[in-house]
Amino acid sequence: MILPITAYGHPTLKMMGVEIDKNYPDLEKLIDDMFETMYQADGLGLAAQQINKGIRLFVIDTTLLKLENSEYADKAFVFINARINSEEGEEWGFEEGCLSIPGIHEVVKRKPVVYISYYDRDFNFYDNVRIDGPFARVIQHEYDHTEGKLFVERIPNIKKVLLKGKLRDISQGKSEAEYRMLLPRKKVKGKS
Repeated sequence: MILPITAYGHPTLKMMGVEIDKNYPDLEKLIDDMFETMYQADGLGLAAQQINKGIRLFVIDTTLLKLENSEYADKAFVFINARINSEEGEEWGFEEGCLSIPGIHEVVKRKPVVYISYYDRDFNFYDNVRIDGPFARVIQHEYDHTEGKLFVERIPNIKKVLLKGKLRDISQGKSEAEYRMLLPRKKVKGKS
């Protein structure tokens, strides 16, 4: 089932994800729905916060990354309860976008290597796995979602100021997204 993607400004995007276990309700269906939603929106990855779930879960498909001679090429990955243990290397800038922030792409600096521990879809544990290059960048982006962070928080302040109007428009549903979005609830004066 294709799920609506949580739009910028929605409080779930700022939630620190909670860990889950293999008995999380309908976990297999949720993972399948996340992949289906990601593919329909032409994404590389999707975190649970982007479908209004405050849990530590994200999915990535490396097919669009065109990784050559890599054990990670052309595969779908599920990261449950992921923890980045460390990052290394000199930061490098690369343009990022986000399904929750349609139409905005900005250069973000990240380190090229991550060491990550996580559970896969079958709850097999992977400890301190070294991943580098573009796949590491996508992992860092999706991992940030599980930490309640968005890529626009990693750009220079002047850029944030320049994007303020566009971000407000996204939160109000005035974006060019070609997929269904879940907007933040509007506050009614006198009500919370």
